[in-house]
Amino acid sequence: MMGFGDGSADAQLREAWTVFCDRLKAAGEQVFKNENPGSDPHRADGMRFLTQNLGQAFDLALESRDTRYPSLHTFCGPNRKLGGDCADFTYQQAWIDGQSHYRIVGKRGTAPFLNITVQGPRPDGPGVLHEPFGDVPEANLSGEQLKTAADGTFEIYVGGPERGPNWLPTTAGSRKLFVRQGFDSWDDVPARMQIERLDMTTPRPLPTSAQMVDAIAWAGDFLTGMMGDWPEFPFAHGGVESDHPNRFPSAHADAEDVKRGRAAANMHWRLGPYEALVVEFPAHDGLWMLTNMGVFFTSMDFLYRPVSYTPSRTAVDADGTVRLVLAHDDPGYHNWLDTQGFERGNLTYRHMLDGAPATLTARLVRRDELGEVLPPETVTVTPEERRVQMWARFHGIRRRYALL
Repeated sequence: MMGFGDGSADAQLREAWTVFCDRLKAAGEQVFKNENPGSDPHRADGMRFLTQNLGQAFDLALESRDTRYPSLHTFCGPNRKLGGDCADFTYQQAWIDGQSHYRIVGKRGTAPFLNITVQGPRPDGPGVLHEPFGDVPEANLSGEQLKTAADGTFEIYVGGPERGPNWLPTTAGSRKLFVRQGFDSWDDVPARMQIERLDMTTPRPLPTSAQMVDAIAWAGDFLTGMMGDWPEFPFAHGGVESDHPNRFPSAHADAEDVKRGRAAANMHWRLGPYEALVVEFPAHDGLWMLTNMGVFFTSMDFLYRPVSYTPSRTAVDADGTVRLVLAHDDPGYHNWLDTQGFERGNLTYRHMLDGAPATLTARLVRRDELGEVLPPETVTVTPEERRVQMWARFHGIRRRYALL
C-alpha cells in the first residue's frame, strides 16, 4: 500500500490544502461582520453567499483556467450570485491570453442587450475588486455591432490579425472575455455560443501537482477576497452611500462603463417591519433594470420572487411615473419589490446607454399608509394575478439559463 510521502508532491499538496481550509474557515467568519445584521435570514444569506461560490471556486481556478483550452463559464445564475449581479443579466467569462487566436460561434437570439469585452490586466493596489474582477475593458463588441447570418448565427474572432466582420483585438495583457446579456421580456431568447482556440491540435493535458497547488491558492484568494470585499467595497469605492440609506445617487457612466454599455446607480436601503419604500422615476426610453439585492450585493431569488423589473414588465401610472413598492409582504400593487424579509439590502438601477438614465427618488412610508401616498390609479393585482406573474417569471428565467 502507498501512503503520504510516497508521492513527490505530497507535502506541497497537503500544505496547500491545509492552508486553503484555514482560509475557508476565516472566510466563514466574515458572515458575522457588523455590516450583516444578526437576524436569521441575513446570517443564513451570508453563509449561502460563501457556499454558493465555494461551489464554483475551482471551476474558475482550475477547470476553466487553461487559456489554451478555453470554455465559457456561467458564474452567476439562479443558484449562484456574485459581484452585484443583475437579475435580468446573464454573465459568462472565458480565460484567454494575448498570444492565442480564438473563435466564438453561436446564434444571436433576441436578448436586447449583448456585450462582449476583452478584459486586460488587473491593476495593483487598493481599490481593486477581488478575482475574477478588477480588470479593465480593452475592447468590446455590442449586439448592435455584431454581424449575423440570416438565420442569426455568427462567428467572432478574438486575437490575431483582423479577420471576418466580427473581430476583437487582444493585447499582451489580455486575460479574459466577459459576456453579458440583458433581457426585458420573459419571451426574450438568449444568445447561445461556444469558444475554441483555432490552432488546437492535442487534447487538454491533465493538471500537474504544481498547477493544482496554484489552483488551490487561487481559490483561497477568491473566497477570502469576496468575503472581505463585500459589502464594504461599494461603500468605499463604488459610490454607494452607506450613511444615507433610502436615497438614490445619480446614475453615471465613466469611460469603462461606456465599453460595458451601461450606467448604474445603487441605493442602500433599510426597512423596518412596518415600513415600505416607494421608489419613483419617470418612464423613459431605453432598456433599464432594477434589481433588489441583499447585504452582500447579490441578487435576491429572481427565479421565484418579484425582485426585479424592466420596462415591459412594469406598470406605469397615468402621470407617466413608474412607482415601485419595496415591502416585506405583498402590498397588492403590480410593481412590488419583495425584500425576502431582509431588513437591509441594496437596490441597483442600470440603464443601457440608449437614451438617458432617469433620476430616481425614494420615500420611506408606513406600510399601512400606501393607499394614501400612492395615486388611486396605481395598478393593483389580485392573488391570482400574482400567481400568474410568478409562473411567467419562472418560465422566463429557465429559458434564459436553459434550465430543465
